[in-house]
Amino acid sequence: MDAAYNLARWLIGNDRDAEDVSQEALLRALKFFSGFRGGDPKAWLLTIVRRSAWTWLRRNRHHDEAVEFNDELHGGADLSANPETALLRAGDIETVRRAIESLPAALREALVLRELEGCAYKEIADISGVPIGTVMSRISRARRQLQTVLSSPPEQRAPL
Repeated sequence: MDAAYNLARWLIGNDRDAEDVSQEALLRALKFFSGFRGGDPKAWLLTIVRRSAWTWLRRNRHHDEAVEFNDELHGGADLSANPETALLRAGDIETVRRAIESLPAALREALVLRELEGCAYKEIADISGVPIGTVMSRISRARRQLQTVLSSPPEQRAPL
């Protein structure tokens, strides 16, 4: 249940709606449990959560799905920050949280499943319904965008 809420929270962007989406997904899972054909129950449940979250996003936020990573805006950061600066930035949990939230939904979804939920690439592909190569590309792009945002000095960062 924690994984279901966590995925919904990162996809939806706020606690209250994530609670609603994860609760709806859990009810769907119970209702359609007879359709479960074995395999990984976590991946099955997260697939339901993912579909519920995307349905909610389509109904409530039409613009979020269309946002894509732009290499010209977010690529090529100077990674020469001194260790003290890097340590200060690494400890800023709110900055990291906002940076993850600023990712396009498809990239954020893949990153959350991989890095926060510990899912394998194959599991993410099954949950998302996309080829494993797409999953790898999304995770790579998400990591690159986060690296760019978090490695730039705070005064030079785009508003998150």
